[in-house]
Amino acid sequence: MSTVAAISPLPARTLPGSARLFAAVAIVVATASCLLAGWAPLGFSIVTVFLFAGPHNWMEARYMFNRMPARWGPLRSYYLTGICGVLTLTTAFAALPWLTHKLNLSEEGWLAALAIWNTVLVLWLLTLTQLRSRQNPRRAWAWLIPAAFLLIAAAWIWPRPWDLALVYLHPLVALCFLDRELKSRRPEWQVAYRRVLLLLPLLLCGLWWRLASQPSLPGADALSLRITQHAGSDILPGVSSHLLVATHVFLETIHYSVWLLVVPLVSLTAKPWQIRQVPLARRSGGWRLFVGGALALGTLAVLGFWCGFLADYPLTRDVYFTVAMLHVLAEAPFLLRLL
Repeated sequence: MSTVAAISPLPARTLPGSARLFAAVAIVVATASCLLAGWAPLGFSIVTVFLFAGPHNWMEARYMFNRMPARWGPLRSYYLTGICGVLTLTTAFAALPWLTHKLNLSEEGWLAALAIWNTVLVLWLLTLTQLRSRQNPRRAWAWLIPAAFLLIAAAWIWPRPWDLALVYLHPLVALCFLDRELKSRRPEWQVAYRRVLLLLPLLLCGLWWRLASQPSLPGADALSLRITQHAGSDILPGVSSHLLVATHVFLETIHYSVWLLVVPLVSLTAKPWQIRQVPLARRSGGWRLFVGGALALGTLAVLGFWCGFLADYPLTRDVYFTVAMLHVLAEAPFLLRLL
């Protein structure tokens, strides 16, 4: 109780009714997701990725268009660095398997290529942080320079665990976006939100306590192997794949819930498909056509992924998580602008 009280001096009874309702719904969704993830991790992963993976990417794109200023002005270098980095790193990530096959790289060569990609990723993020630190409000982020080089060293010493850490940390980025949005748009909800966040480590601990001694998941089919490997079963062979998959799908479900339900509720002042209030769309008719066309192509991509999942789920899952690197990287410049 003292930990909860330390988050805010406001007693619980001062929270408005909407904040209490928001907290209650969040608790129900988080608890139900944890229970389903622990009970049927493979099935729950298949269903959640099929239903929500594509739509949540579309909603992220809609949010980012809403956050992009119509004219960049002094932010020009920042946004150009962000866009070039996203496109270059995504292309390189997608090309890594092809290059490995084309060049007939050994296991050591593959790990070196992975470490190089991770190094470029950290340097790009470091560049963005330093550009952001000189913008208003200014930030004292010089300490990130030695931290970045420590991360680069870790990427070369432990390239595969380093990548696995990104898989598990990425879903939590949505929680940071939501905290910033609540602070600026629904401050009366932020206290309740931060209290609900205390539930997540408790749910994770309960999940791990329940599943740590469970045997690994059965099934040697292509889809089961892809899901367990994505969760890190080949990197952490001593950990039950049941635990790994359940943890990953639980975090992903929280991620999808934030982007599909809460961020649109908090941030969008119009229906998602109404783009006239998007800053870029207000700039000119040509930009309005560009924004509308980009979102229309995104809709077609969502439909295409749904069809692909129905036709060949394992292959489409591989393609999706390769293409999804685009939205993973694109989150970085927008989140830094909020900090």
